[in-house]
Amino acid sequence: VQLQASGGGLVQAGGSLRLSCAASGSTFSIKGIGWYRQAPGKQRELVAGISSGGSRNYADSVKGRFTLSKDTTKNTVYLQMNSLKPEDTAVYYCHADAQVVGGPYYDYWGQGTQVTVSS
Repeated sequence: VQLQASGGGLVQAGGSLRLSCAASGSTFSIKGIGWYRQAPGKQRELVAGISSGGSRNYADSVKGRFTLSKDTTKNTVYLQMNSLKPEDTAVYYCHADAQVVGGPYYDYWGQGTQVTVSS
């Protein structure tokens, strides 16, 4: 399973960005997919995730500002980030808990995409 992330960039505080993560590969099943982030000197943390059943969870720090959505026809999830703050600056990683049909579930990671919010 490959995860291709895109959409990072530089934005001023209060601005918006949308991240995309497209999953591809052999026939696979995704149990959950979402975004983590890691700021310099900090641990990687969950930002938002969505299960195969559609339930979403968000970090408290982004609730009300970030929205996770998915397009199952494209195997793509989107993270709409509004009202961005300097503390949202981090490398954002797409993550999926997925299995190739017939195999075990693994953690898959996309390449990071930098989000920088200037004050």
